[in-house]
Amino acid sequence: MLATLPDDASLEDIQYHLYALEKVKRGVKRADQEGVLEHGEVKSRLDKWLED
Repeated sequence: MLATLPDDASLEDIQYHLYALEKVKRGVKRADQEGVLEHGEVKSRLDKWLED
């Protein structure tokens, strides 16, 4: 990941990318453990939530 950042990346840039990478890894792990919802189910739930 660090190799893809520009040479002038700030410490904040690096911290943000590490943070985002960790969030993605946790999300993938959670999806593997708990499963995921199908697109139609997500759309249905959002439609109900947005109607209120």
